[in-house]
Amino acid sequence: MSERDKLHTGELYLPGDDAIMKEQLGYLDRLYDFNQTRPTELERREALLKEMFAEIGEDCYIEPPLHTNMGGHHVHFGNHVYANFNLTLVDDTHIYVGDGTMFAPNVVIATAAHPILPPLRAQAYQYNMPVHIGKNCWLGAGAIVLPGVTIGDNTVIGAGSVVTKDIPANVVAVGNPCRVLREIGEHDALYYYKDRKIPEKL
Repeated sequence: MSERDKLHTGELYLPGDDAIMKEQLGYLDRLYDFNQTRPTELERREALLKEMFAEIGEDCYIEPPLHTNMGGHHVHFGNHVYANFNLTLVDDTHIYVGDGTMFAPNVVIATAAHPILPPLRAQAYQYNMPVHIGKNCWLGAGAIVLPGVTIGDNTVIGAGSVVTKDIPANVVAVGNPCRVLREIGEHDALYYYKDRKIPEKL
């Protein structure tokens, strides 16, 4: 099995392999082009994202700069996904994001990791685990999602959280490590921020 074949198996591999590096650099060239677009070049951005990503749905918007390991080649976005600036997708293996999910500035989604044992790290070994983020989630500014994590539908991840384990659907989760704070419930149906009520005509 080649080093490239191990990208999606969870096995240890060497990311500096010549075949991997050649492929990666081609993807990063397109990422560079995307990040150099002008704010008025929305159609060009959309076309580039369709070339770059494994899948991208309708009406997605990503604010440059976007940072990725593989230029988005292993990223799967549903419809109506929004990402504010400095989204980092460490997409050495697959990242799945459901419809309507939003990323605040400086969110990091990582699929790549390195072994704890120092001699293995000294040889630059790496392994990758996919990340799954459900529909209609909101990840606050500076949130970090680690390899192998799944986040359920409708869940809110608080700003600055470090998500080390799976988070269920329909909850607010915060902290480092990220833990469920509460379920989304009746209070959220009435108030959008502290004591500020949701207008009836929305």
